[in-house]
Amino acid sequence: MTRKLFVTTALPYANAAFHIGHMMEYIQADIWVRFQRMQRDGGTPREVHFVGADDTHGTPIMIAAEKEGITPQEFVAKIAAGRAQYLDGFHIAFDNWYSTDSPENVELSQGIYRKLRDAGLIQTKTVDRFFDPVKGMFLADRNIKGECPKCGAKDQYGDNCEVCGAAYQPTDLVNPFSVFTNATPVLKPSEQYFFKLSDKRCYEFLRDWLNTPGRLQPEMVNKVSEWLGEAGEKLADWDISRDAPYFGIPIPDAPGKYFYVWLDAPVGYLASLKNYFSKKGIDYDAFLKDPGTEQIHFIGKDIVSFHLLFWPAMLKFADHPTIERMRVAVHGHLTVNNEKMSKSRGTGISPLRYLNLGMNPEWLRYYIAFKLNSKVEDLDFTGEDFVARVNSDLIGKYVNIASRCAGFIAKKFDGKLATSLSDNAQPWIKRALVTADGVERQANIAASFESREFGKALREIMEIADFANQYVDENKPWILAKDEAKTAELHDVCTTALILFRQLSILLSPVLPGVAANVAKFLNDEKFDWTQTDVASGAVANAMLGRTIGAYSHLMTRVDPKMIEDLFDAPQAAAAQAAPAAKAEKPAKAKAAPAVAVTETGIEVMAPEISVDDFFKVDLRIAKIVNCEHVEGSDKLLRLTLDAGEGRHRNVFSGIKSMYQPEDLIGKLTVLVANLAPRKMKFGVSEGMVMAASAVDEKANPGIYILNPWPGAEPGMRIR
Repeated sequence: MTRKLFVTTALPYANAAFHIGHMMEYIQADIWVRFQRMQRDGGTPREVHFVGADDTHGTPIMIAAEKEGITPQEFVAKIAAGRAQYLDGFHIAFDNWYSTDSPENVELSQGIYRKLRDAGLIQTKTVDRFFDPVKGMFLADRNIKGECPKCGAKDQYGDNCEVCGAAYQPTDLVNPFSVFTNATPVLKPSEQYFFKLSDKRCYEFLRDWLNTPGRLQPEMVNKVSEWLGEAGEKLADWDISRDAPYFGIPIPDAPGKYFYVWLDAPVGYLASLKNYFSKKGIDYDAFLKDPGTEQIHFIGKDIVSFHLLFWPAMLKFADHPTIERMRVAVHGHLTVNNEKMSKSRGTGISPLRYLNLGMNPEWLRYYIAFKLNSKVEDLDFTGEDFVARVNSDLIGKYVNIASRCAGFIAKKFDGKLATSLSDNAQPWIKRALVTADGVERQANIAASFESREFGKALREIMEIADFANQYVDENKPWILAKDEAKTAELHDVCTTALILFRQLSILLSPVLPGVAANVAKFLNDEKFDWTQTDVASGAVANAMLGRTIGAYSHLMTRVDPKMIEDLFDAPQAAAAQAAPAAKAEKPAKAKAAPAVAVTETGIEVMAPEISVDDFFKVDLRIAKIVNCEHVEGSDKLLRLTLDAGEGRHRNVFSGIKSMYQPEDLIGKLTVLVANLAPRKMKFGVSEGMVMAASAVDEKANPGIYILNPWPGAEPGMRIR
């Protein structure tokens, strides 16, 4: 039976550009997909469909669009327009990239819901939901943060913990706060729709489904089984509805109610496939019902609760055809120098910066693949290791074979390889491509790729490269070329080396598709096929003997270590925030602040001249102080709640407590720096900065004077 594969990666939320963690997942999936496309079942190529989409629904996108004065659809389209440069840049070959805000997703999501409802797995309950009293709206899960009720981790969202992976209700959070206003939410009753995950049918299905051999890594089976309990007693019903206003898919026959984003997001996998098939003229229903069809998801360990509890249960009781042939490949996170990636600490890597620095995308593909295995382990990136691994393996071992031999074929033999091999050469090919116990390495390598043991596959491929380089070193073609009597031997040696180089290129092509395509062109192959690696049949040598090849050109350069210095996010923001604390702890090492220059009249010297364009980079807005209060634990700060005409309120901390009483500021207008990046402080998140004036000589005049526009100005007006 020919395998038919439907492969996806987790859908990125459409509120930001891709980060390096996305690239790690997509590269992993792309390598597996490319390997599968090179395989045949009974001589028939496998059918592989690799699709992705943007996860577009939910309150965060609705609010972000509101801030920019555009529709959610326009906001999502703007994000989606920037996806191709990343995917193309790292050779990630999705067949289709779509959106969860699509007609197909509406149809499929509502259809799944109706089937669950008909199966008696949907019920309504009146429950208390968190409500932001400042913003005046119910809060979705991702609009609330607090401490995880399971492990105590701080700053976790209201649906699941990114530290321990637990799923829970927003009302379970400890010390919750609104991400919009930092206000403590209040509970208000609301009728909600629930998927009855606690139903005995769900438990019995999930218990058996999770424990099916080969479906999931053992460590994930153990983890998720703990969430089930001994008899499903730990499974709670899942709130699948959200109240208007909400950017999402309406729940059928429930006015003002929308599907929670995590219900329709995974359905986006199916929607993207259906959209792709409609463009290709493929029967969507027939494909899913085909007994040879398998459904494979690549996801990160932080979202397993959705993909290993809710998603399979939804599909099972909506009669999804491939639920018993669905597998989930869970991976760990990408860390930098064994630390979680953080821009503030200088451990963030921008994939776009990587490309803009001129760094070869296949360096990263190889490095990530070399570190990946089938376990749920974090992958650590270190600059020194990256440089050493790429330069040693790809340049010193792999490319080096062709660069040392191809030139002699061109100069001495008009680009034509030998028509036969010597008795000395043939054993070297077998030594390189067959293990000591007689197993062809391609079989081992194929098994490793299939099971996502990419690092193991690449280590064995590099063992072949070691044999090839040993062969070249022992036979020294550069010495043979100096002796006309040894021309035939030179031809034999260089042909053998290039035969092995071709095999390496075929085996590496899922990881290095760009280089492999260039090698195929150089060796006059139409394209590489995995079956060309067969040793016993003689296909390895026979495919190349007597062939005329093209002119060799450099395939890859070494990594310049200086590039690594420019790759990481500079930790200046973190350094600036940490400076006061460092000064307090180690006064002896603290540097004195530079003196402020003053004019003869005693005022601070004017800043350097800027252009009008520079000025307009700062977005100054009129804001109304709708509330002001003391900040517990601070002797300098006041907490201002500001209305800048956005349809929401902002929370801003300002060090003006010495000059003002909160009640004196309420109702006043002031000036807000509106496009300043939010700053997380000890007391909460500050979403901007209010403008104030102070004297250069703070001893003579210690006052801080907040700016107060003239009457007539209105919140939201821009200062020009």
